[in-house]
Amino acid sequence: MNQSKKGLSNWFLIAGVVFLAVSPLIIARNAEFLGADDRATKAVTEVKPGYQPWFQPLMQVPSCEVQTFLFAAQAALGAGALGYFMGLSKGRTEQRKNHEPSD
Repeated sequence: MNQSKKGLSNWFLIAGVVFLAVSPLIIARNAEFLGADDRATKAVTEVKPGYQPWFQPLMQVPSCEVQTFLFAAQAALGAGALGYFMGLSKGRTEQRKNHEPSD
């Protein structure tokens, strides 16, 4: 594939990603984008209004923004660790393959 077609396909991929990220916000303008915890809490209170949780959270976050930041930091740390170990495994496999005696 020549350079101009490769560059064009990259721009199409970027446009596709932007479209997929923005289209739910345009289509469902007034929707509540709640997390699974919020939906589960609503479902439990609808089924059994007097339900008391068994455990309390270890810490209370001061705001929704801090909670979002902690979630994003956890996801980034997990993705970084996963990427590191996958790269380490790939590097070790390549090193073993390059140092094997050829028959």
